[in-house]
Amino acid sequence: MASKKDSKTSVPIQPVPEKRGYEFCGPYGGFAIIFGLPVLLYGFTFLCNDVSGCPAPSLLHPSTLTIDQLKEEVGWPEGGVRALYDTKVFLWVLSYYLLQLVLYVVLPGQEVEGTELACGGRLRYKFNAFPTAMLILSGLAAGTYLDGGDFVVWVFLWDNYLQVITSSLIISWSIALFVYARSFSVPAPGQPNPELRQLAPGGHSGNVLYDFFIGRELNPRVRLPIPFVSEASRTIDIKVWCEMRPGLLGWIIMNLSNIARQYRTYGYITDSIVISTAFQAFYVLDGLYMEPALLTTMDVIMDGFGYMLSFGDLAWVPLIYNFQTRYLAIFPNQLGLQGIALVLAVTATGYIIFRGANNQKNRFRTDPNDPRVKHIKYIETAHGSKLMTSGWWGLARHINYLGDWLMSWSYSLPTGISGYVILQTVNPSTGELEKQAVQTPESRGWALIFTYFFLIYFGVLLIHRERRDEEKCKRKYGKDWDRYTSHVRNRIIPGIY
Repeated sequence: MASKKDSKTSVPIQPVPEKRGYEFCGPYGGFAIIFGLPVLLYGFTFLCNDVSGCPAPSLLHPSTLTIDQLKEEVGWPEGGVRALYDTKVFLWVLSYYLLQLVLYVVLPGQEVEGTELACGGRLRYKFNAFPTAMLILSGLAAGTYLDGGDFVVWVFLWDNYLQVITSSLIISWSIALFVYARSFSVPAPGQPNPELRQLAPGGHSGNVLYDFFIGRELNPRVRLPIPFVSEASRTIDIKVWCEMRPGLLGWIIMNLSNIARQYRTYGYITDSIVISTAFQAFYVLDGLYMEPALLTTMDVIMDGFGYMLSFGDLAWVPLIYNFQTRYLAIFPNQLGLQGIALVLAVTATGYIIFRGANNQKNRFRTDPNDPRVKHIKYIETAHGSKLMTSGWWGLARHINYLGDWLMSWSYSLPTGISGYVILQTVNPSTGELEKQAVQTPESRGWALIFTYFFLIYFGVLLIHRERRDEEKCKRKYGKDWDRYTSHVRNRIIPGIY
């Protein structure tokens, strides 16, 4: 919705929307992601499990692999595909979304105007994701204090994990379909545009599958009919709300559920699962605390909201990113002092690069005469922008991405050289069947594809972002960008890439 300031001026007229070429290999890539990544979510859960091992033992002997044996090893439900959905679970997951929505509306928050749009106005946003997260986490902490690892939320999430995946997929699909259908009501070029709606540069190719995947509308919004609250409180920016709320906090909640499961099974909590969870929680809470910074990202400024972001925010982030701690909940790896020191050293290196580079950039932009950046060399573009050619940014054009990637190693390193099998034994004193996760020479290392998948994925994501940044800067600065890249030749990793 337009801000009050904009509403007092003349009604903006919709300009001709900017166009951009295909990304992610166009419709074929969109098809693969739409239908392939959900299968990957289920596949990870089945093939690295607490029934037979990680990976399922039959996968290590493909010549004798049978579907029936694999189904038994992965714990395939007796009800088949239908058992992957449960209405009760869906309603509980939906209630979590409704709680997030209610807290967004009723809790106080910072109201901020976004960057100027192509149609000439600015949208107004309300930010209170951090206090929302603190309130929900406090409630979960209280429940854990009373019931320990048996707190109903932790048990529910572990026992119904497959059904939670299905519920998240249904919600993400529903939102993606809603915003796609609604995008066709965006005013045509030359028409009045009082709500400041516009199509995303890459989202109106004309190919239905691709546009549904990438997102047609830039900033889809809905206005709730709620009285006695501010305009910003009743207006939901679907893209920003999905990106900063259910999925990110859900990632941490899933990690906490995994910790509780480890405690229920073994009676203790390992240093590895604590470290992995702590670094992931810091990343999320830092992002929620700095929520207004989202308004200057490419996600908000250039990308439409479609299936890619809906699925990524609501299903992929909470249900793939927690996989390291899910693994550790079953196989309680102990790091020891040397292991902890290694994880901290890698993470500290990444943080020094990431924070040092970003601080240097911010100081230089704010005050080039600041004593801490006064020595920095730069070239000045025809636009008046100053591009740094020394310091952190003289090492690589996107050196901050290297720091970001190194910090993410703290999520996976605690899993070690991963892989285990589940051994079943009979307790001689009780006669009960007991399971134990042990690492054998045959299983060792074969689970790396699961526990280190995030590093590979995140690295590819950062390279994709870097390529988009380069394209944007090339269009903006032209020959000045060529001159700049002749000074700073490395993209992300000095001397390598």
